[in-house]
Amino acid sequence: MISIDPKDISTAKLHSYLLSSVAPRPIAFASTIDGQGRPNLSPFSFFNVFSANPPIMIFSPARRVRDNSTKHTLENVLETKEVVINVVNYDLVQQASLSSTEYPEGINEFEKAGLSMLKSDIVKPFRVAESPVQFECKVNDIIKLGNEGGAGNLIICEVLKLHISKEVLEEDETINQVKLDLVARSGGSFYTRAKKGFFEIPKPISTLGIGVDNMPEKVRNSYTLSGNDLGMLGNVEALPTQNEIDLFIKDVSENHPNIKELSIKEKHKLAKNYLSFGDVSSAWKILLS
Repeated sequence: MISIDPKDISTAKLHSYLLSSVAPRPIAFASTIDGQGRPNLSPFSFFNVFSANPPIMIFSPARRVRDNSTKHTLENVLETKEVVINVVNYDLVQQASLSSTEYPEGINEFEKAGLSMLKSDIVKPFRVAESPVQFECKVNDIIKLGNEGGAGNLIICEVLKLHISKEVLEEDETINQVKLDLVARSGGSFYTRAKKGFFEIPKPISTLGIGVDNMPEKVRNSYTLSGNDLGMLGNVEALPTQNEIDLFIKDVSENHPNIKELSIKEKHKLAKNYLSFGDVSSAWKILLS
């Protein structure tokens, strides 16, 4: 066993040890608005519930280790004192991951991630319509834990109203955990699906993914591709060029000789198969062929 004084290693390495050891962690998919009414959406895994009476949840947007900057979520709750915490299940985990991309201020991550804004009953921030459980909250307090990169900010939220999808409820109105199918965050690129175990999602690219909103309409509105599929497709810097598509079609002609003649639905099914193996590049080339 090795013994480490936190002061003797870099913040980045300590951060990695902490996140890999204290896991899996539930995810607060936090929706906020800024003073101009612009929506923001971002996931946070420094999160849990701490009281039932009053109903209190706490999540913590940390200062970025890289440059000690703060996140838009923190800036928004300081300004408006309201937030909606949405839970993340397996069906929307790729979109939640895409929304964690560090898009510029004012960019709507609902649109980037291809998620639907649902008007809240009490607070101003929107709910994530696709999330099976949503908590409308007022912010009671924000406790700053430090001023350096990696320092957390405890956002203490009181639940004013919660919304639960009937699809995850039993007849006695208790939540069926298997139907809820929650995911949690672990170290590195690892997530945990509560009912199945570990899986990986590559972190969003630093050069900013195109997002679902910049996809061709025939892809964005696909009846075949799931939200998770769209989340994966949105995490690319740019769409493939026609030359790249032509070279790909030539390379796969032996296995898919009639790929150009496939219907849109057939291309989407084939692309979905490539996505199941994490091959986003080939999926895009098929979709655009």
